[in-house]
Amino acid sequence: MPSPLPAPTLGPELTVLQPLSPLPPRTLALDALAGGRGEKRLFEGVSLSLGPGAAVQLRGPNGSGKTTLLLVVAGVLSPAAGRVRLLGGDPEGRSSVEIGYLGHRAGIKARLTVTENLQFWAALNGGAPAGIAAALELVGLAPIATLDAGLLSAGQTRRLALARLILAERPVWLLDEPTAALDAAGEALVARLIDTQLDRGGVVLAATHHDLGLRHELATIELGQPVSRA
Repeated sequence: MPSPLPAPTLGPELTVLQPLSPLPPRTLALDALAGGRGEKRLFEGVSLSLGPGAAVQLRGPNGSGKTTLLLVVAGVLSPAAGRVRLLGGDPEGRSSVEIGYLGHRAGIKARLTVTENLQFWAALNGGAPAGIAAALELVGLAPIATLDAGLLSAGQTRRLALARLILAERPVWLLDEPTAALDAAGEALVARLIDTQLDRGGVVLAATHHDLGLRHELATIELGQPVSRA
């Protein structure tokens, strides 16, 4: 069994205090995937295979189907053609418990505190409550852990959504514009979190208009034409 990875440094005040163990190895495979909304086909012929430690960014103009593709991969929408496979786990298990999704909507409960929001999601998603304080420290929200989430700025709300993603410990991340509403420091935080996910053997599929500035190699798929990446 591989030894735990060293604790990564995430900036002068953002250091993981405990060593991070490798994530379960998974391969995300899309086979000639097509999708759309209603009768409108937004993308087709998307094929790729992402193994442990691999990442792809989806690019394309608004309306090209980036969000729709992520929702199809997440199982929220059905594909118009093709299929999504998650290899390496229990074939009888639910792929949803392997996938962490960060979308445009934060899914934050405004009347709960920052900590209570993570407690709610940990109970729902199976995250470890003991990791809540560390997740908040990672995203820079520890000083306002007892503040009602409804009082957070847009950037702080995005950081709370990132903390929820971290806490869930999923081997596959689907990220829809992960740097939205974040300042330069927040964008750097996203890059470090993604790099750490990949260091641990995770898989990342991200829709973004921006350069994420990763240490890891990041392949690109432009939506709007049939594509294939093995």
